[in-house]
Parts: sequence; structure tokens; C-alpha cells
Amino acid sequence: MKKFTVTILGSSAAIPTATRNLSAQLVAYGEQYFLFDCGEGTQMILKQLRIKINKIGHVFISHLHGDHYYGLIGLISTWHLLGRKTAVNVYGPSELQNIIEIQLNASMTTLSYPLIFHSTQSETPRLIADTGRLTVTSLPLKHRIPTTGFLINEKPLPRSIRRAETDRYGVPFIFMEKLRAGEDFVDEDGNTIPNHLLTIEPAPPRSYAYCSDTAWYEPLAKWIQGCSMLYHEATFMNDKARSAEEKMHSTAAQAAQIASLAGVRKLLLGHFSARYDDLSLLQAEAEEFFNPVVIVEDGETYEIVN
Repeated sequence: MKKFTVTILGSSAAIPTATRNLSAQLVAYGEQYFLFDCGEGTQMILKQLRIKINKIGHVFISHLHGDHYYGLIGLISTWHLLGRKTAVNVYGPSELQNIIEIQLNASMTTLSYPLIFHSTQSETPRLIADTGRLTVTSLPLKHRIPTTGFLINEKPLPRSIRRAETDRYGVPFIFMEKLRAGEDFVDEDGNTIPNHLLTIEPAPPRSYAYCSDTAWYEPLAKWIQGCSMLYHEATFMNDKARSAEEKMHSTAAQAAQIASLAGVRKLLLGHFSARYDDLSLLQAEAEEFFNPVVIVEDGETYEIVN
């Protein structure tokens, strides 16, 4: 089974702090790297963590507030300066392509690699990427401008063959793929051998949801039902609930309530207002509604497990 992780590159809201960069995360699935948001300073922490940026083949931008994408043009330029040849797929609001092309044209830059844009805007969840073992679905969120979250799903693994049992029942090699797909085996005498005697059920597929920025939005819970791990913004505490509503952000308690409604396995909180020094207070508010809750730290890696 491939290792499935998320590394927090930035978790501060709107402005960076001395210890937190602006929004960015790296999801790794084996040797596949996916970047979610790319705030200012993302390249710096990628360097500090010794992450090989040329492994990043897909970049997902949630929305066009600067703290979520102002680092993208710099990363695109660095790839060019390093002589990258392999394509980069960028997923985001349709206006993003024009913004990037204006910046490239202003500097008279012709990239050394293909940059392929994909619009994410949709009023309902939509499959936007299929990379072989993973799929990515866009999730409309509730914010001041068009914003999407992202649900990363591992495809179900095939069943494993019990070699001793397939030999015992004389299962031919050409039938093995059907066994892995879950079919029963019928021998030459017409006897049906149940699949569970011949195979081992795989581990359930894992999933990760990235949801930033958004106000309270109950439909989200249905779309991420049973998710292995949820990252949800928690810009404010309950005493700033009115500000959260006005600015279309969430409180830590609201994030936890979404996690509870969705039945997720673990909740990561991030996108914290710079006004808060003691983030354990946000954790305490969230834990009134859900457990386990993790206050993310920049530079930390969290494994996505069931």
C-alpha cells in the first residue's frame, strides 16, 4: 500500500505570521505530488523541507484571494528556470489562466514546459482529475468569491490472491484478474468456490478533503461523508462568530460540527486568524463537537489513514 500523506506548507489566514505561512499543502501519494493552494512563501518552505518540486504535477487553487495563490507565478517561473519539461496541470477558477498569462507575457517568458489549465467552477461536486490511483473532485464552498474545496479519493484496491487456495481449487492463471475483481470461481464440475475463500479483501480506500475558505455550509458534510481526514478552515473562535459570518469564514466549532455530520475519521484545523496566539483555545472549542482534532503546524506531515 502506498503511503498517503499531507504536509502543511502554510496555515495562516490572510497574512503570514512569524511561525505560519499562507495557505498551501502538499499531498503525496507514493511518488505522486499534488499542491493545494500556493500562498506567498510556498517555495521557501518547500526548499526548507527538501521537497523535490519537479515531482509536483498537479496544482489546485481554491480561489483567487491572494493568500491562496500569490506564490504560484513564482513557482511556475522557478520550474521554467530549472528547465522543466514535463507538463503541469493547474486547476482553479477560470480567471486564473488569464492572470498567469498576463504575468508571463509581461516578463516575455515562454515556458519550457506545458502549463495546462482546468476550470474548477461548478455549482455541484465534479470530478476534475484522475491520476490513475487517485481522483480529485471539486466541492463548491460558501465564500465571498467563487471557491472550491477538493476531495482526494484513493481508488479501491484489487483483492489479493490466496495462492495456496487457488492452487488447491485449480484456478487457472487467466482467471486471476476476475478473482481480484471479486468474481466467484466455478470449477470443471460446476462447483462454485466463493471469492472470499480465494482472495483477501483489501484495505478500504483512503480519502482526504481540503476545505478552505468557507462559511458554515451543511451540504459539504454529505459530499465528504466518511472521509479519512478533513482539513477545514477555522479562522475564528466562537466569540467572533459574527465576524465569521460577515466575512464568510468558519469558527473552529463550526468546522468540528461539519466533521461530526460527515463522520470523518480525523479533523485538521488551519487557516487561523493572526490575532490568536493560543490555538489550544480553538482546539478546545472544536473538541466540544468532535474528536480527534489536530491544530496543524507548518512543516508537519500527517498520514492519511482509515
